[in-house]
Amino acid sequence: MALCALILADRGKIDLSAPVAKYWPEFAAAGKDRIEVCQVLGYTSGMAGWTEPMTLEDLCDLEKSTTMLARQAPWWEPGTALGYHALSIGHLVSEIIRRVTGRTLGEFFAEEVAAPLGADYHIGTGPECDDRVSLLIPASPIPKPSGENTLTDRAYFNPAVTPFDSRTIAWRRAEVGAANGHGNARSAAAVQSILACGGEVRGVRLLSEAGCERVFEEQANTVDLILGVPLRWGIGYAIGSPLLEARVGPRVVGRRVAGWGGNGGSWVHIDMDARMTVAFVMNRWIDGLDLGRCFNIVNAAYDSLGIRS
Repeated sequence: MALCALILADRGKIDLSAPVAKYWPEFAAAGKDRIEVCQVLGYTSGMAGWTEPMTLEDLCDLEKSTTMLARQAPWWEPGTALGYHALSIGHLVSEIIRRVTGRTLGEFFAEEVAAPLGADYHIGTGPECDDRVSLLIPASPIPKPSGENTLTDRAYFNPAVTPFDSRTIAWRRAEVGAANGHGNARSAAAVQSILACGGEVRGVRLLSEAGCERVFEEQANTVDLILGVPLRWGIGYAIGSPLLEARVGPRVVGRRVAGWGGNGGSWVHIDMDARMTVAFVMNRWIDGLDLGRCFNIVNAAYDSLGIRS
């Protein structure tokens, strides 16, 4: 999702500093006229979820769910706080991309990123993939809302999506850009290696070197209101932060490192100085970011390169 936005920015199709409403006029409603594209990609827009009650069916309906986002007010003053847009981020970015290109996020990604790279990764899958999808297997209790209508409850449980929902045909066919990418570790790494390799990989250039560096334009460096942990966000990617340093250690301090993970334990780690991309995916789902498994792999990759500090 973030890579697609960076590609369009590099092509001059999206101005990351422009108001979202420049591309999506309806989004200006309810005091959102000055929210910038970079604030959406940096998780500071205040649009961390839906205010109106949502169902899984609503989430899978891009037109309905983006219309709902367009008419609601932000949850905090945009640009003043960091709060993880758990499910809404994919819908927000998808609609910006659709307004600019005439294609949804899934369509743009398939045609402009996955196909040129030969990457077997999909945002929304067709029936030809059904017999290849590995079902998520819950290995920890499925979380429930606190019942206190916290920001975290509102971001993660409206609607509540479980590993069992991911097994449905409706989920596979939908384009939930924040959560339902389908692929394997090799394909995830192939896609994100575009950043690690300066914008060109497998003989295909999708970004300029300057376009890759935009990842590191800091948007926030503080405690996240939704996740409750200190994070540092660039353009669409988490960049060096106490969380990352605690898990990987001093070897990432001062390096150009970006990445992010998914609920259940997946992770993609990009080190532009080492020209290295490490991806970890799983079907044994563990609540939250199970950082032990994925960072064991990241640390082993650094060990193999002899990078220890």
